[in-house]
Amino acid sequence: MKQRLLKLVTLFFLISASAMAQTITGRITSGVDGSPLPGVSVLVKGTTTGTTTDADGKYTVNVPDSQSGVLTMSFIGFKIREIPINNRTTIDIAMEEDVTLFNEVVVIGYGTQKRSDLTGAVGSVNEEKLRERPATSLNQALSGRISGVQVNTNSGRPGGRTNVRIRGFSSINSSNNPLYVVDGVQLPQGNQNQFSQSIDYLNPNDVVSIEVLKDASSTAIYGARGANGVILITTKRGKAGEGRVTYDVDFSVPQVGPNKREVLNAREYLATEDLAWANMAKFDPVGWNAGKWAYLNPALRRTDPRIFDASGNPLFDTDWLEETTQHKLSQNHQLGFTGGNERTTYSLSLGYRDDQGFLKTSFLTRYSGRFTLDDQVKKWLKIGGTLSFNSQVENLVDINDAVARQIVEDFPFLPVKYENGMYADNRDYPFAEGTRSSMHRLFDRDYILNTQTTLGSVYTNINLAKGLEMRTVLGTNFITQANNQFSAGTLDASGIASASTSNEKQTFWSLENYLTYNKTINEIHAFTGLLGISWQESTGFGMSQNARNFPSDYLSYNNIGAGSDNRNVGSGANRHALNSYFGRVNYSLMGKYLLTVTGRADGSSKFGDNNKFSFFPSAALAWRISEEGFLANNRLISNLKLRTSFGLTGNSEIPPYSSLSLLNSNYRTVWNDIAVGGTGLNRLANPDLRWEK
Repeated sequence: MKQRLLKLVTLFFLISASAMAQTITGRITSGVDGSPLPGVSVLVKGTTTGTTTDADGKYTVNVPDSQSGVLTMSFIGFKIREIPINNRTTIDIAMEEDVTLFNEVVVIGYGTQKRSDLTGAVGSVNEEKLRERPATSLNQALSGRISGVQVNTNSGRPGGRTNVRIRGFSSINSSNNPLYVVDGVQLPQGNQNQFSQSIDYLNPNDVVSIEVLKDASSTAIYGARGANGVILITTKRGKAGEGRVTYDVDFSVPQVGPNKREVLNAREYLATEDLAWANMAKFDPVGWNAGKWAYLNPALRRTDPRIFDASGNPLFDTDWLEETTQHKLSQNHQLGFTGGNERTTYSLSLGYRDDQGFLKTSFLTRYSGRFTLDDQVKKWLKIGGTLSFNSQVENLVDINDAVARQIVEDFPFLPVKYENGMYADNRDYPFAEGTRSSMHRLFDRDYILNTQTTLGSVYTNINLAKGLEMRTVLGTNFITQANNQFSAGTLDASGIASASTSNEKQTFWSLENYLTYNKTINEIHAFTGLLGISWQESTGFGMSQNARNFPSDYLSYNNIGAGSDNRNVGSGANRHALNSYFGRVNYSLMGKYLLTVTGRADGSSKFGDNNKFSFFPSAALAWRISEEGFLANNRLISNLKLRTSFGLTGNSEIPPYSSLSLLNSNYRTVWNDIAVGGTGLNRLANPDLRWEK
């Protein structure tokens, strides 16, 4: 009897519990554009019960109390929502974007900081802004985004020859390139072949945010490498939640812009030439009557039957801009996978870009891949890593800007080719400047640059005590470039073809360890201290070979040994290293009065024995006036800050071994009536060579 009664009581409580429990379903979308939000965390407040939305933004969660329960919904970049259930079985929510979240914290050197607490000059660009205007290179994506950052693209080829200058030039003799730091790994600042830089081979679609450190106060933490400004790049990483697959694609066709360069057509050009000849007779009658060659009657020059008729009228009227440009379809495909749980997250991205340049024969093809992994091994230990690879092939048609200039200098009365298939050049017109046409240069010359880059990093975060963290980052960057050139014999006055190839490999590694300590006292005093050490090393090796006079242009640069003239082979190697010690203190009083003090000591193998190390300090003060009582609730001023700073940065971008004496093997002499080669002193040592500051 007792057992039967116990079963009835148990059944009663089970039925009651099931009656109280409730299954809630719904869909979560973005309040900005109504798109579904995958990976949103949906948690029953006060419990551990929860779930995440799927790819369509849908979720299902069981709640123990459908009457007084509350659902908490959170997602990065959106405001947290708390929704009472009130016996509902379906709850659809449109989440509001939290704009302040993006602006609240920015990346600075070796850490992050609230934007309101910054004492230095830092500009930012987020992922949303970067995606507004797809670009081949990250430098091009920065154009016009941040004040004080000047981006110049001196070429029409895809991704080509983009220079970034932060607050102008800082050096006459050394590099003016900024320092790029990708996920904490510093990249080489020097140029590779044809002014390309290592940042040019980073896939812009992998970038989440960019911070630009502009003044000495913010860049001094990078010491000898910060004189030209620092660009901090944060790339995409995995997020906890259900796995997500994304695919992005864009297509484009290059077109002539509204500011098309207007040039003379054939008849206008010849009429201008006739007018110039008449003006010569008017303003220099003595020279004109003496028959100077420069005053040759233009009519006597227009006798080539390939170009003019019997009356001297032009047979052709060529629009060289139309002839040299193309309007082919370019495409960019990006495939991404992200996912993970509260402990481990991952991301994988694959990219393919095919850019058909505005000028004929120009192109850029890039294959890219990137993988990240982050794991919270213990409460006190987090590890992670990133590995990316890019392979890029391009034809550089803008060498020495010859083609772009030649387009507006080519004579409009010349055809592209004669009937015999030979290119028409300006030099075919008597007494004209002896240049080759733009089309001739485009199709009879190759400049193929083949680049592979591998960028990787591994990090550990160790919480040593409350507020004290140690971070270690090991980073590597490998760059290999093959530069293959060929110039057909028709481009040379002697009619001899030339070819050259060069192969270069650069290896960079860095190991950085730094401690960060955060402490707040009585909610008035906020203190952040940073202390670290860094080692960096770069090595390079290159080989080159060139030759002239090939039996056939068909061989191009694929058989240098077939050239019979000027066959040369060369090689070279270099190495340089940097050893650094750095520290920073940030202090905030009541969130209104801010102080930053930074120092870095850098030692470089490039400099003389008497000046291996140098110290680069900085200090900055800021006053958040808008936080004072007399500006409280002011309708006109929402944020007002007064700041001042002083700092010293350095530039170490000089060639390796500049402080050492060098030998030269190009000396020749006659010994016993025989010409022999010799080696002698080429440059004296300079042990006092020091930093540019």
